[in-house]
Amino acid sequence: MADIRNNFVGIKSPNPFWLASAPPTDKAYNVERAFRAGWGGVVWKTLGEEGPPVVNVNGPRYGAIWSGDRRLVGFNNIELITDRQLQLNLQEIKQVKKNWPDRAVVVSIMVPCEEESWKAILPLVEETEADGIELNFGCPHGMSERGMGAAVGQVPEYVEMVVRWCKQYSRMPVITKLTPNVTDIRRPARAARNGGTDAVSLINTINSITGVDLDLMAPTPTIDGKGTHGGYCGPAAKPIALHMVAEIARDPETYGLPISGIGGVTTWRDAAEFLALGAGNVQVCTAAMVYGFKIVEEMISGLSNWMDEKGYRTLDDFTGRAARNVTDWQYLNLNYVTKARIDQDKCIKCGRCHIACEDTSHQAIMKEKDGRRHFEVMDDGCVGCNLCVNVCPVEDCITMIQLEPGMLDQRTKKVVEPTYANWTTHPNNPMAKTVVEPAE
Repeated sequence: MADIRNNFVGIKSPNPFWLASAPPTDKAYNVERAFRAGWGGVVWKTLGEEGPPVVNVNGPRYGAIWSGDRRLVGFNNIELITDRQLQLNLQEIKQVKKNWPDRAVVVSIMVPCEEESWKAILPLVEETEADGIELNFGCPHGMSERGMGAAVGQVPEYVEMVVRWCKQYSRMPVITKLTPNVTDIRRPARAARNGGTDAVSLINTINSITGVDLDLMAPTPTIDGKGTHGGYCGPAAKPIALHMVAEIARDPETYGLPISGIGGVTTWRDAAEFLALGAGNVQVCTAAMVYGFKIVEEMISGLSNWMDEKGYRTLDDFTGRAARNVTDWQYLNLNYVTKARIDQDKCIKCGRCHIACEDTSHQAIMKEKDGRRHFEVMDDGCVGCNLCVNVCPVEDCITMIQLEPGMLDQRTKKVVEPTYANWTTHPNNPMAKTVVEPAE
């Protein structure tokens, strides 16, 4: 039986599934119910400094993007940090941690980028005996007038400065939550590491407008005829999150830095993918908001069963194993040649592969043979792009077949070479090197 117990920067939990800082972790009532459902930990919804709590809008807060079958694939949130009193949150955090000593309780914090503000709140949070803190440098819509959230996360120098303050004034492990609204996620990650952070978490939500009400001529959600940008999350954000996690995991300057993966985790498979790319655990929000807290039961059982099937005894057995296979385009093997193949027994003759290839690709799929409707790949035109695979509505009807070394590529009329070759040595590259860098 797989052991899915998690130890993330010394914070222990019975499984790697934490609820992210968001509406589901706003109060003790929610968190208690989440723990009873089986969640391994929570990051308490972001606390602000003492004084009057923030003011949220009293109308719609969420925008959405749906698939054709009405499944929610993208979520847009214009809600701010907690609008509950700081002292009430602190009291509840302390009680919840007392009630659930085996679960991870991490507190998200966002206060102005001033040393005194951080120095004041950290002892208050520490007194709750929470397991750690998460610095919210990612909120895209939060207290913009105070220069918080993503306004800090987009400036590496500010990230490093605040992390140093937190390490100076607190004993708790520090997790730095990064914004994806940057051109290079490695820069704030490096800054956080230089400041002494114990880990990073990513991604926070992406600046977005999910749609426009064409009757009101305003973005959705609409508040009294107006709309604003929000934070985008959900399954549609997962590819962006995976990319950024992998970039940090393989960057020489941040290699080995613990990562908490966030962004569209809905199933156990999503979680396994984040872990394989270098994350130490995952945080979930949208899936819980859509399906309820009990979805963690499927995540736990699915991950455990898959690990048993693959022979992985602990999470460490596969964590980061896919990161080593992430490389730059220039190092991909140009002597690896594939062709598409259509299974005629599975083909339903819909023609989508032909239309996609004919109109937008390489005109490599015939639509007729012997006067009958027939779809077949013509190897002399196929570049192996796999567009047809992705548009085909029948699973495994179209597959990609590798041409073995020594076989003739009908398109190029060249024999497939057995050696590894990449763009760095290609004769068409004006900056070609004489030495081939080995494949990772």
